[in-house]
Amino acid sequence: MSVFPQLSMKSEVREHLCNVYTRKEVVSELDKDEVFEALLSCLSHPPLFTCLRASTHLHPLQETQHRLERHLEQQKRAPAVYTHPQLPDVLLLPVNGPRHVDLLAAEVIVGAQCGNAVLRGAHVFTPGILGTPKYMKVGDMVSVFSDVEGKCTRGAKEFKGKKVFLGNGVSEVDRSELFCSDGPVKGVAIRMTEPLYQSPSFDGVLTDEVFLQNLPSVVVGHVLGPRPGERILDMCAAPGGKTTHIASLMGNQGTVVALDKIRSKMEKIIQNAKMLKLDCIKAYCCNSIHAVSSDPAQENSAEF
Repeated sequence: MSVFPQLSMKSEVREHLCNVYTRKEVVSELDKDEVFEALLSCLSHPPLFTCLRASTHLHPLQETQHRLERHLEQQKRAPAVYTHPQLPDVLLLPVNGPRHVDLLAAEVIVGAQCGNAVLRGAHVFTPGILGTPKYMKVGDMVSVFSDVEGKCTRGAKEFKGKKVFLGNGVSEVDRSELFCSDGPVKGVAIRMTEPLYQSPSFDGVLTDEVFLQNLPSVVVGHVLGPRPGERILDMCAAPGGKTTHIASLMGNQGTVVALDKIRSKMEKIIQNAKMLKLDCIKAYCCNSIHAVSSDPAQENSAEF
């Protein structure tokens, strides 16, 4: 069932991807156009499973799986938790959707990044909100939409542009708290009660044992195949998903040098490393294209 518009892309990009993913050895005798359109539809919707990477440098996978199952049962959210058939540090939880959810009169608009997180089970946090009804108060039931083209002005009272429905929730803040001169309050602004795609929220759940990460990103670490004691350079490391995975695969033995040119992103790497109890990661605020220099004066220019 397709509920979101397909991805829009430049004609040359579309042609290239079509040629790559519909070549004979991949598609066989199936219709090329049908296969490619189905692929685009899948890419514009959430995956069928939520992927969690387990900290196997701390605990065996089965122990983490059992603790996660018990936690979800206590929260009255008990989807099955599966191990991946090929990746030894991955847990998979089925995503339920799209579900039938009725639209409400009051609409809240969020940015695309926030919308993506909601589709993966998150609530709406204050920084993600772009527009709300004029008189929205705590306790109001609202429908949440994502601005897919980035055209909604922050503070808008209504929005007529291109948007997609994400589900319904209850407001935990007044509009006046979101759009004030002192900046928005922190924390959850809309608690999703009827998400279009239902997946457990993992905010604060087993924080040192599981890490929410897309499956292709996890595959990268296994393809690299790092070993304990090695020294590995990650030249564009933020927010640290692959970096921490590499360190975990090394058993926290060796050194992973993580570079990012934006300080706030570099600090996020350090935060994730501490959360996952990985002390073999050395993060630096550094533009990686300048990481190698023949000028001795620049040797120590990177900031820790």
